[in-house]
Amino acid sequence: MPATSSPTPLRAVPFRPPTARLALKSESHSGGPTELDGAWWPRSRDLTSELSALADMLDPLWGRITRIAVNPRNWPILPPRIYVNGHVVKVGWFTTELDPHAIVLLSFTAGRWNLLVVPPETGAPSAARLMAAASTDTGPPVTATALMTAERALRGSPQADTDESDGSLLPDVPSHHNAVGM
Repeated sequence: MPATSSPTPLRAVPFRPPTARLALKSESHSGGPTELDGAWWPRSRDLTSELSALADMLDPLWGRITRIAVNPRNWPILPPRIYVNGHVVKVGWFTTELDPHAIVLLSFTAGRWNLLVVPPETGAPSAARLMAAASTDTGPPVTATALMTAERALRGSPQADTDESDGSLLPDVPSHHNAVGM
């Protein structure tokens, strides 16, 4: 008697948004130690899970991330290493050498990238302005601290997080930028 099998019913898989909120310049890799290549908006201050999600997303784009440097000022717990796609990524911290609002990602094969770290508690309008400013390919280079200072000054204005705010304290930002996972 031949065996019959009924086809396995299809299941709907829920949509899973990208785990890292990221905006990158179209031309990657920094021209210098303070020039930004984009911005990252982590969802929490849990550095272990946030860095894993970030490196997992960037490995295919930039090559295998091997080291990450952070300033410990904004992170309560600093892991010495994280695991991404089956390999170890070493995590280092620097208090004076690294901008407190930035993260540095290193790859043996592809180089160094500097990202503005938008604090997780930042509102969506402010985060969007910061990410757009950090990922623009035009204008003079701006440091992570300079962008955060400009955004704080803008938030102090009466229109800070409304749609009417034009972000005039931030550099001119084109409407197109490479946003990933927003």
